Amino acid sequence: MAGVLLAATALIAAYWIAWLAHRSLVASESGVGYTQFEDAFPLADGWLALCLVAASYCLVTARRAALFWLLAGGGAGLYLFGMDVLYDLQHGIWGKGANGVVELVINLLTLGLSVFVLRWAWTRRDTLLAP
Repeated sequence: MAGVLLAATALIAAYWIAWLAHRSLVASESGVGYTQFEDAFPLADGWLALCLVAASYCLVTARRAALFWLLAGGGAGLYLFGMDVLYDLQHGIWGKGANGVVELVINLLTLGLSVFVLRWAWTRRDTLLAP
């Protein structure tokens, strides 16, 4: 699980590197509203990445705080999924070429990983909290 969390963190970092270095690699459109919307995500994505890294560290070092960080990260991912999907649906982002498909894949990965992390953590909560 720790490796999965770190891989997800690397994907978040790769997205933001692409957004900042060569926006056309990941941007679905170029309108001001879209770029302002995307520009509002770094803090939330940063929080998600912090949760994932902290959970990974706590899992590797067998700290009970792992449950907290897993639940916080899973919840953050679901929240980000909801915000992103609603905007994408309202603005037809998924139908805007290859980068629209990239956005859809990001949304599906965010949902899938968030649900997976929450379920994995919850079903192992007793073990994660054991001294």
